[in-house]
Amino acid sequence: MIERYTRPAMGRIWSEAAKYQAWLRVEIAACEAYARRGRIPAAVMPRIRALRVDIDRILAIQDRVKHEMIALLTSIEEQLGDDSRFVHIGLTTNDVWDTATALQMRDALDLLLQGQERLRRALGALAVKHKDTLIVGRTHGVHAEPTTFGLKAAVWYVEAGRNLERLRRAREAVAVGKLSGAVGQFAHVDPEIEEEVCRDLGLGVEPVSTQIVQRDRHAELLTTLAIVGASLEAQEPFGEGQKGSSAMPHKRNPELAERICGLARLLRGHATAALENVALWHERDISHSSVERIVLPDATIALDYILDLTAFIIEGLEVDPARMAENLERSYGLIYSQRVLLKLTEAGLARQKAYEIVQRNSMRAWRERRPFYELLAGDPAVTERLPPAELKACFDPSWYLRNVNTIFRRAGLA
Repeated sequence: MIERYTRPAMGRIWSEAAKYQAWLRVEIAACEAYARRGRIPAAVMPRIRALRVDIDRILAIQDRVKHEMIALLTSIEEQLGDDSRFVHIGLTTNDVWDTATALQMRDALDLLLQGQERLRRALGALAVKHKDTLIVGRTHGVHAEPTTFGLKAAVWYVEAGRNLERLRRAREAVAVGKLSGAVGQFAHVDPEIEEEVCRDLGLGVEPVSTQIVQRDRHAELLTTLAIVGASLEAQEPFGEGQKGSSAMPHKRNPELAERICGLARLLRGHATAALENVALWHERDISHSSVERIVLPDATIALDYILDLTAFIIEGLEVDPARMAENLERSYGLIYSQRVLLKLTEAGLARQKAYEIVQRNSMRAWRERRPFYELLAGDPAVTERLPPAELKACFDPSWYLRNVNTIFRRAGLA
């Protein structure tokens, strides 16, 4: 189950063949724009449209010429002959590279959006199903007041919604191209050609560029992936009340936890690399390309993998409410101490005095492993203030759940 990965489409987006296919799409789109203006003979266009990526041939040429764009253009020349002069008119390598990479990033984000939507649906269904399933809350790593398993799932559901919006914003940010030339001033390609090509490819246009599309866009993408990964790493709310091999990782499957957490940390590292690339803008350096060959495929594939795996786990999660109820009582009732404290203050006792009474009985319950209620019921400092029925009501977990429906409405799950 740990090794399962049912979405190889993400890997195909970043294959060498797919990269060159995206480059060829940009080249053909530019030819179409020129042909509409009469700069390329209409009779030549069918042959240009019929161009194909022969990845083995391109890689063989690349091995000889040591330049990817020259390898593609050489393979085009082999297919078109003299008509190859109509391809790559006025374009630079980065014009094609950045615009084609925008296509790949856009397609990768479409898959990530599908994965995030699937995860959010699974979390929503889990939250609704267990809206009233009682479970102990936790704070500072120890038992806190009672809550419900559905509320824990709802927290992650809402966070997953924010991540969905982040991914959508990142898609919009990176889905832009440029054909503005070596320094971005359109010396050899008119701005109208750029706008037309990008529109035909379904991309926006970088309003002002240098040799490259500005890398704050790519940094936004990689930091977004890191945030989404961090959310997947933070699965502590799903640590108990589970059974079977489909349990969430942190409590039941350390190997799976290590896999998800390790990849989430990898995403943070790639985000740092992307942030470093932002400083490479405006004629300084183009070493961003060496970094992006790794971080863009690696980060999108890694996140796609852990989204798929996490959704698979949530969809098959087996929840054991009886086990949750058992865990609720493991602290001898100390989880109700805050309510007892407040009841004593309502009965007229000074807060510090009430605190001392509750603390004394709490420590004794823990040391002696005795029910907290039993000790309070035998303490005159408590019974002289709280009648038996009122004290007993402090240990009713339904008090803590009376606003669950309101929270679910606020989360959009009602």
